[in-house]
Parts: sequence; structure tokens; C-alpha cells
Amino acid sequence: MDQKHQKPLIAAVLKLLRPLTRILLRKGVSFGTFSDFAKWVYVDVAYREFGIKGRKQSTSRVSVITGLSRREVMRVRKLPRPDVTSSAERHNRAVRVIAAWCRESDFLDSKGHPATLPFEGQGATFSELVKRFSGNVPPRAVLDELIHAGAATRQDDGKISLLTQAYIPKHVEAHKLNILGTDAHHLISTIDHNLKPETAEPIFQRKVSYDNLPDEILPMFRKKFAPKAQALLESADRWLARHDRDITPTVKGTGRNRSGFGIFFFEESTSEKES
Repeated sequence: MDQKHQKPLIAAVLKLLRPLTRILLRKGVSFGTFSDFAKWVYVDVAYREFGIKGRKQSTSRVSVITGLSRREVMRVRKLPRPDVTSSAERHNRAVRVIAAWCRESDFLDSKGHPATLPFEGQGATFSELVKRFSGNVPPRAVLDELIHAGAATRQDDGKISLLTQAYIPKHVEAHKLNILGTDAHHLISTIDHNLKPETAEPIFQRKVSYDNLPDEILPMFRKKFAPKAQALLESADRWLARHDRDITPTVKGTGRNRSGFGIFFFEESTSEKES
């Protein structure tokens, strides 16, 4: 890479790594462990995405692309994939159940709000909700998950009420860290797409930001725009659900894709600039 593009890229990566490093240090992850993760990803991406069409990717080529020795490339290739897919799946099924509870008419009350559901029985029940939108998972396990996260509660009569329209795990650390991985991945993947010179149609990527706001304005900003953001997300959820073949099997078409958008607020003091 030429010097003209290297400097802004390094500056961008430093900004990206700073909050990530804070999380890693708080969780006791050493640089050596992070270095092994980074090597694994470098090698995996080089093998999967930077081969020459029509030719099998070689250890020597991956060594050249990544800057790692052939011996190190071969060592890293033997390491198991460093992730925990079970945590991601538990998070995803909780999200699907809550979204359906807020969206599907069978599980709404007369005012269009998530209904209070019996655990099992005839008609609209929590067990039926889980069966339709969380696959072959025991309803009791999903209920325990939602109650533990503070998203649902079981009333004295045994019926179940939804307490929040979004799955925000308050106590399950693994689920919070799964959000870190998926949400940051989606944002950076969008930026990657938009940076490619051959990109024909950029993906929508916008933000609004001011850097001289008083402390007192921040809660007012959140209070004013959080409900509007939630309403927009719920509208998009309803539209996408009608076109997702897992939820609406009658939908026709080719390929299998993941798409959506996220909204997040950010706040940081600019009194002391980070270098």
C-alpha cells in the first residue's frame, strides 16, 4: 500500500482498536492471546477470500499475503476456530421470539401490544410462539433465558408477560459480547463494501454528530429520538419478516442473504482528545 493511503488507514485502525482494547483489558485478555486471534483471522481470510481464481490457495501465497512465515501459517491453520457458536445461537433465538411476540397478530392483544400468554395449551401460547419462531428448542429453556435477561416475567397465575420490546441481555455476559461481535462486524462489513473501488451501489451508511454539546443535552437527545428509532426498527422488522423464508415459507426467490440495519447512540467526552 502506498504512503498516501497507509496513513489514514492506520489512523482509522487505531480508532477502531482503542475501544476494543479497553474491553479486552477489562476481560483480562492478554496481547499474546489477542495476537493469536488476529493471526487466525488473517490466515483464515487469506485462505478464503484472497486466492487466485481457478487455483487452490497455497501456504506459500498465504505467507506472502499475511507476512507470517510458512511455519506460522501451518501452525495457525491447525488451531480450532476460536469462537462460541452456542452463545450466538441462544442470543439469536431470544431475539427472534421477542420480535415475533411484538409483530405477529396471533400473539398481540386487542390494542396491538404483545399479549400475556399462557405457557402451553390451545391457541396462542408461549410454547407455540417458541415452536414457530425458535425452532426445535424447549420452550422452558427460552423462557428461562428471557426471564434471566429481564425481558419477560411469569405472573402469579402462570401466564407470561413481555417486559421489553428488544432483547438486551443484562446479566448474560456471553450474549453481550456476542452483540459486540455481530453489530461491529455488520458495520465494518458495510464500510468495507463501500470502500471497494469496484462497488457499483454503495450500501446506505450515515450518521449525525456534533462535538460541543453540554452534558445536559444528552439525556434529552436520547429521550426524544430513542422512541422514533425503535418505531423505525419495528417497521423494518415487520417488512423483512414478510420476506424471510424461515418465517414466511411461501416467499419465492434465489439465494440466501442476511440484511438489515442498526441504530445506535454514541456519547463521549471531547474535553480530552485521544491521540
